[in-house]
Amino acid sequence: MKSILLTALLVVGIFSVNAQTPPAQTDITKVLKFTNDNFDMGKITTGKPTEFTVDIENISASPVTLDNVMVGCGCTTPKYTKGQVIAAGAHASVVLGFNGSAVGNFTKVATIFFSGNLTKQVSFHGEGVQQ
Repeated sequence: MKSILLTALLVVGIFSVNAQTPPAQTDITKVLKFTNDNFDMGKITTGKPTEFTVDIENISASPVTLDNVMVGCGCTTPKYTKGQVIAAGAHASVVLGFNGSAVGNFTKVATIFFSGNLTKQVSFHGEGVQQ
């Protein structure tokens, strides 16, 4: 009798754990608006570092924190204020630098992490040319 009761409780416990669904992911476009999130650098001189700014506007009613920026390679450098709280209606920025050391077309990405498990992948592209 005890083993049947224990088995039943174990089965119910397993199914209740499996029935739990992960929390819904918030649609970032309802929280933040991005400018220059797919930036065209055009033709840049090889070996001459350049940069551009991604503007981030909080379009929600709650504050959001800028947690981290990860770049795809060592040729890209981010400048931002880690832990910056972006109040409702306020703006923040991430400056992405690129060393442009090679001739030819390029496409690079960076991922911006925010509080609430929000992430945004931004990209930039262009062509390195010899001057």
